[in-house]
Amino acid sequence: MTILIAVYIFIIGLVLGSFFNVVALRVPEKQSIIHPPSSCPKCGTRLKSRDLIPVLSFIFTKGRCRYCKTKVSALYPLGELATGLLFVWIYLHFGFTWETMIGLMLVSLLVIITISDLSYMLIPDKILLFFFPFIIMLRLVFPGDQAWWSYVLGAVIGYGIVLLIAIVSRGGMGMGDAKLLLVCGFAVGLSHIVVAFVLACLIGSLIGGLLLLLKITTRKQPIPFGPYLALGILISYAYGSDMIHAYLSLLG
Repeated sequence: MTILIAVYIFIIGLVLGSFFNVVALRVPEKQSIIHPPSSCPKCGTRLKSRDLIPVLSFIFTKGRCRYCKTKVSALYPLGELATGLLFVWIYLHFGFTWETMIGLMLVSLLVIITISDLSYMLIPDKILLFFFPFIIMLRLVFPGDQAWWSYVLGAVIGYGIVLLIAIVSRGGMGMGDAKLLLVCGFAVGLSHIVVAFVLACLIGSLIGGLLLLLKITTRKQPIPFGPYLALGILISYAYGSDMIHAYLSLLG
């Protein structure tokens, strides 16, 4: 039964992931997410149903537009696949609970901002403002194992950390990152948002160092930090308590 539910959730994630691609790529351009229908960005040909099957259409066309043969960005299938897999992961980790609802909300938000940040170096306010009321409402209904003030402090501290770094470094981090931590801080709470930020810095340093070593990027080339924050937030949301307890036990 669990496997069937997981498969169903995975399919839902794939379909929503396709929609999240549209949101992530159109909102920064101030375009409608409803009209016009999806088309090839190169030749402008309107895509048919067979061109819009999540992941499979990309595989069948070998990553190219069916009409003009232009290469299609791998972000499309990766965003769809990531959404499906993360939806299943959240379900398997939390089961049928309110935390699963909050987790799915976080995944949806973080997939969208990751694609947007990678594509445009931008985390749109509209996307954050759309998700924030739902996250607040869910946390008011289900506060979880933390006091309500922990979520408020999580939002304030998350925003404050990045704001302070942005001021000290004179633009080393963007305000989109600060607003993202504000929204997600309300979802995960004070201790977890701190863990998320530390994880994001560690992961960002490791991947950034590897990209420099492989000469894929240069020191002067700006790198979007949103994807690292997204990864840190999801890890902290699911395993933050265990990580904090393990760290405290090491201290004696």
